[in-house]
Amino acid sequence: MTGRNQTIVSEFLLMGLPIESEHQNLFYVLFLAMYITTVLGNLLILVLICLDPHLHTPMYLFLSNLSFSDLCFSSVTMPKLMQNMQSQDPSIPYAGCLTQMYFFLFFGDLEDFLLVAMAYDRYVAICFPLHYTAIMGPRLCLFLVVLPWILTTSHAMLHTLLMARLHFCEDNVIPHFFCDLSALLKLSCSDTRVNELVIFFVGGLIIVIPFLLIIMSYARIVSSILKVPSAKGICKAFSTCGSHLTVVSLFYGTIIGLYLCPSANNSTVKETVMSMMYTVVTPMLNPFIYSLRNRDMKGALKRVFCRKKIHFSL
Repeated sequence: MTGRNQTIVSEFLLMGLPIESEHQNLFYVLFLAMYITTVLGNLLILVLICLDPHLHTPMYLFLSNLSFSDLCFSSVTMPKLMQNMQSQDPSIPYAGCLTQMYFFLFFGDLEDFLLVAMAYDRYVAICFPLHYTAIMGPRLCLFLVVLPWILTTSHAMLHTLLMARLHFCEDNVIPHFFCDLSALLKLSCSDTRVNELVIFFVGGLIIVIPFLLIIMSYARIVSSILKVPSAKGICKAFSTCGSHLTVVSLFYGTIIGLYLCPSANNSTVKETVMSMMYTVVTPMLNPFIYSLRNRDMKGALKRVFCRKKIHFSL
């Protein structure tokens, strides 16, 4: 570390995706279509929840925050990736790199905590249906929305400030398509032990505790569902949780595959592909999962469009 040339780095070079030059345009069109789909899909959910009074419930309050988080999470990395693919200029300023890292951590953590809030909401709805309105009151709902924003702000700021104190030498090439925290630590010529300890303990808690809370919620839900004597009640309960379970599986499946199942060969390629899964694919699929499998969202879509047709006819 100390033997490196102490040149101050003012910018980093994002190597992007391992795509051959002749396929760049094809993948650019693909990523552009995926990003537009992500933006339009999540915006549609936000608009429907705002316009339809039937969706002004705790479940859709959490869903609107999740859609906003997905929209922003994808926007942190995708525009810069597509710009680099078109301009062939992989550079990103030092301040811009830290900013991207901050918002990547912020919106990634925010989705993590919102999935816990949604799991608790489903737990109360199924296990305590008669007391749902009393338990999920305005104060608790506000708390379950505000707390994730506060925790994620603090966590992302902690890592950003710890990163800002480090020095970077002549090596400024990031083998990724965004400013990944672990990739930046490998480039630093400072002592990174404090950063690594914070990642291990705080970062582990940010992922492990929410995941365990979701598992506990659904264990109680399954236990409660199995006590329901009618098959109709069981199907209804599972359909209520199906969308959320699918999103949880996509989100945590990629994270577990990336961080808990390391591979010795092609680790950089694997990290890049898995990162694409939870930064691009998952935010794009979430609107389809919730809208196509949810009767309330379909009903809201019909009501909003019917209202617009009546308004225009008048």
